[in-house]
Amino acid sequence: MAKKDVIDDFTKIQGVGKAKAEALFKNGYDSIEKLKKADIKDLKKVDGITDSIAKNIKNQFQKKQKVAKPKEQKKEKIEDSKPKKVVEKKPKPEKKTEKKQDKEEKIKDKKEDEEVETEKKEEEYKVKKKPELSKDIKKGLNLRKQIKKRTPEFLREEWFRYKKLSKNWRRPDGISSKMRRNFKYRPSKVRVGFRGPKNVRGLHSSGFEEVVVNNVNDLERIDPKKQAARIGSSVGTKKRLDIEKKANELEVRILNLWEGKRWQI
Repeated sequence: MAKKDVIDDFTKIQGVGKAKAEALFKNGYDSIEKLKKADIKDLKKVDGITDSIAKNIKNQFQKKQKVAKPKEQKKEKIEDSKPKKVVEKKPKPEKKTEKKQDKEEKIKDKKEDEEVETEKKEEEYKVKKKPELSKDIKKGLNLRKQIKKRTPEFLREEWFRYKKLSKNWRRPDGISSKMRRNFKYRPSKVRVGFRGPKNVRGLHSSGFEEVVVNNVNDLERIDPKKQAARIGSSVGTKKRLDIEKKANELEVRILNLWEGKRWQI
């Protein structure tokens, strides 16, 4: 073989460059077969090849031999073997194991429990009582909703500048106040234009007129068609329960009922 071809073959080995390939060629390794037969001690004698490089070269040749052997055996077996009749195996019906049956039963039980819960909720839920409203009041409530959507959040002048100032609205004053003088880049002030219709002022969002109740006797002065009760903040739980019972009898709606972990409003 020519020198160039041998050096090209050597450079394909990992860890062997052109310089090392030429050094191997000078030491009498004319082909890869001679390199394969060489021992690690002989390879060490070549300039530039250390103990680790010599071991790496030997390991690479050994791996190639191991990979090549099973392929040759497979080819021989394929040539010797005769074509056999292919028998189609019918898939056996899967037998349900105990685990699968348990899982299916659990899923069924869960579904049944969910259905029972939904039925209970539907039975328990009652539609909240609504007031008897005139057309003008209904119109006013809708208009108030629209106005509320476009009303900005009214913040105190320069609340962002000083920590001591809260966000709560205060009327701006002072000769040089930009907010008082209605400069464009300042937030909007509280004005009459943001106010809702007169006939709806003070009404609850449902349309009821709110009446604060502190005891059971206060419920008797409520008109259930137009008014609704709001239990006072200072009322205890015992009195609250009595008020709720009495309100159900008189068909009076309570706006701040306690349900589990939240207020029903």
